[in-house]
Amino acid sequence: MGTLLTAGTALFGSWAESQACSRVLYVGDDNILRIVGRSLDWKTPIPTNIYVYPRGMAKVGDNGDRPMTWTSKYGAVYAVGYDSGVTEGMNEKGLVVNGLFCKGTVYHKPEAGDVNKKTMSLAMFVAWMLDQHADTPELVAALKSEPFILGGSTFDGGTVTALHWGISDAQGRSAVLEYVDGVMNIHEGQDIHVLTNDPTYLEMQAIEKYWEGIGGVNFLPGGVRSPDRFVRASFFAKNVDHSSDPDIGLAICRSIVANVSVPYHYNIEGEPNVSSTQWRSFSETPALKYWFDIVTNHGIFYVSLKECNLQPGAPVMKLDTSESKEYVGDATSRMFVTTPFKPQY
Repeated sequence: MGTLLTAGTALFGSWAESQACSRVLYVGDDNILRIVGRSLDWKTPIPTNIYVYPRGMAKVGDNGDRPMTWTSKYGAVYAVGYDSGVTEGMNEKGLVVNGLFCKGTVYHKPEAGDVNKKTMSLAMFVAWMLDQHADTPELVAALKSEPFILGGSTFDGGTVTALHWGISDAQGRSAVLEYVDGVMNIHEGQDIHVLTNDPTYLEMQAIEKYWEGIGGVNFLPGGVRSPDRFVRASFFAKNVDHSSDPDIGLAICRSIVANVSVPYHYNIEGEPNVSSTQWRSFSETPALKYWFDIVTNHGIFYVSLKECNLQPGAPVMKLDTSESKEYVGDATSRMFVTTPFKPQY
């Protein structure tokens, strides 16, 4: 297994101050349409390809002596960074999971019973969540049983993969999963609209409460820091029209995520590692469309899970986003048969 992340291994240097990601959940007025939008922000491009995996595939969660193993119950679309780890995705039941950076995350502290526990790499954790669970309550129940020790290796020249996750299903049942000082915290609710980075979700809610007293109509924080983006996204998510029209819903969700994105090549003197938005995604239910918006592309495109073969024995499919410069709209036919990606455990 990769090195378990502890307070001693976390590199809380300039990279931690520079990371930035935002997640927004849009709900239609019919309470059926839901779109989860997110931005992926980083100081350098993170090559991210799109994979579709069918049901019935055997998976291994780690390369250690006691890896968590499973056979997928559900087909899913994954966003895979560096072709080595699942960043986020959506399964055929409409469960959506998005991983966002969260400075200070500590997944596990050594305990006497660890020798008997299974292990899970962060590279495969999102895959396990999507493969095995139909909705948020089922996933939360599985997480609370703590079936494995979670850990992972560094990436991008030594960056620690410190994450928390936003979870939502087709009915809007949501959860925020965080690991604080080695303890798993799960915050549950209906249609949790916004998640950014640090501080923790409870602390972020307190910041939002403060700004509610000021009133967003009069003034909103305009910076790119995580609390600023959280407050802006939350205010706009609560004050937009809610439509059952998927095109209008997507346009509204895109506009909110754009508002909390960081300009491409954003640069401040003395801050060499400031992040900028590299791509945005939008997971749409019940249509099961996974939209992808690379900021250097001319258009936005999607993969439809309903048009993919998710039967057991079907091949793994891939969309190479480096070839997507001219893609607009339905890009499902652009996917091709591929071997499974190789996890960076």
